Amino acid sequence: MEENLLVKIKKSANYLKTVTDDFSPEIGVILGSGLGSLADDIEQVYSIDYTQIPYFPVSTVEGHDGQLIFGHVAGKRVVAMKGRFHFYEGYNMQEVTFPVRVMKFLGIKMLIVSNASGGVNPNFHVGDIMLISDHINLFPEHPLRGTNYEELGPRFPEMSEAYSHELRDLFKLIAKEEGITLQEGVYVGMQGPTFETPSEYGMVRALGGDAVGMSTVPEVIVARHMDIPVLGLSVVTDLGGPDIKFTVSHEEVLQAASKAEPFLRKLVVKFIERVQL
Repeated sequence: MEENLLVKIKKSANYLKTVTDDFSPEIGVILGSGLGSLADDIEQVYSIDYTQIPYFPVSTVEGHDGQLIFGHVAGKRVVAMKGRFHFYEGYNMQEVTFPVRVMKFLGIKMLIVSNASGGVNPNFHVGDIMLISDHINLFPEHPLRGTNYEELGPRFPEMSEAYSHELRDLFKLIAKEEGITLQEGVYVGMQGPTFETPSEYGMVRALGGDAVGMSTVPEVIVARHMDIPVLGLSVVTDLGGPDIKFTVSHEEVLQAASKAEPFLRKLVVKFIERVQL
């Protein structure tokens, strides 16, 4: 008989506890496209390849390594995913979100997610950092579809505060103190892997979105299902809309993300230092 999701999560978490001498992280971090070197700010204690972890998928995207990093940032214990999984790679939503489940069982009290996105807000520029205030889920599969395990969370999770107001307020305060311009807006999640057409960018704006991408929403839904507060950050790496002539490639996305990276890294480190868990 195939093992159920809950059994797989516990086996994966128990393996990680064994190989990290019960290192208990307080904060989980998902490092998105071009932002993997945020891992350089972690005083690493352990680094474990995804291939070694039971039931973990393996990232197949350029710019995404495949390691779970345990260590310290500003005196706090963190676990960071260097390389995330995407629905467009062929994984189902349980596989995409499996690492977040495992991090909860390792002990995290909050989750920081980052990504690259296409901006549709006319006030945005390439290289802007957007604090995610909310999201719109346009993925064709839901990560909570199927059997619900009460040990993980309720059948019908409440989503009025998908992204913590308290965490966002602290992040905005830090950005203001550091003199770093910060946008704020709604992230729309679509399956990809194509970048959006001009009309699709226009649709995202008409729906109330400020930026669009191919990740994050599933992980946030699962985090909130398990009552984990979330801080979401997005680097605007391209712009789109019916009246915007802006071609984009994955290489250009990585280049744009790398330009914003020093500012984002600085803000995240200071945020981790000051956040109360």
